[in-house]
Amino acid sequence: MEELWIIIKYLFLGIFQGFTEPIPISSSGHLVIAQELLGLRLKGLTFEVLVNFGSLVAVLIIYREDLIRLIKNGFGYIFQRDSRQKDDFDFIIYLIIGTIPAGVLGILLGDAIEVLSTVQTVGITLIITGIALWLIRNLRGRKGDGQLTWKDAVIVGLGQAVALIPGISRSGATIVAAMFLGMKQETALRFSFLLFIPVSLGTMLLSIEDVIVNAEAEGAWFAYTLAFAGSVVASYFSLKWFMNIMARGNLKYFAFYCFIVGGLVVLFL
Repeated sequence: MEELWIIIKYLFLGIFQGFTEPIPISSSGHLVIAQELLGLRLKGLTFEVLVNFGSLVAVLIIYREDLIRLIKNGFGYIFQRDSRQKDDFDFIIYLIIGTIPAGVLGILLGDAIEVLSTVQTVGITLIITGIALWLIRNLRGRKGDGQLTWKDAVIVGLGQAVALIPGISRSGATIVAAMFLGMKQETALRFSFLLFIPVSLGTMLLSIEDVIVNAEAEGAWFAYTLAFAGSVVASYFSLKWFMNIMARGNLKYFAFYCFIVGGLVVLFL
């Protein structure tokens, strides 16, 4: 019975992380809160890396057409120098540039990030996330995919790096930065989630041995697999929902949510 309860907890965490990853309320922060409430202590960041990879699979499915176009036109521009494909080639370069800050800081500050994974830290940073979302709630940019610059990529990439702190939403930080830079909502959303791909993939590749060792040590292969599957499904539907919300410009509701949850965590946990 106890083993079944543990499996249910892992599945819940996978679904919970998957649902909160695409929306700007910090999946890592909510994972810390959920562990506290469930009394489940996960060793290190390996479980988070696994369910985060589940979210990556969902992002790949949803943005598959964009990815195919970018890869096709990117190579096409390299070998054919077709000016019609230059915007997509530049977009790829900007994604690479935007990946660097989080990649470098993630490697250098991995242990420090784990130390910051406390409930009180999450409560404070959720409130900070709420403030950032509130500030951009009415912004409507005009900058499309073909109008981005390397400076835009660096600034959004720095936003993603800041989101390594638990409670700072990755999607929220990158979208906030993108919209402050004047990007259209659809461009900000696309750049944010395509930027998520290399960081998540790189983190999984660097941590795959630890994930396997932890799963074997805890005898939790089945629980880990269920959590991964739950994350994929929850992330898919959550991202689809968030895309509709972005189109309607209702980010202020996420700001309210972050204020309420962050305040409750600071006061009571």
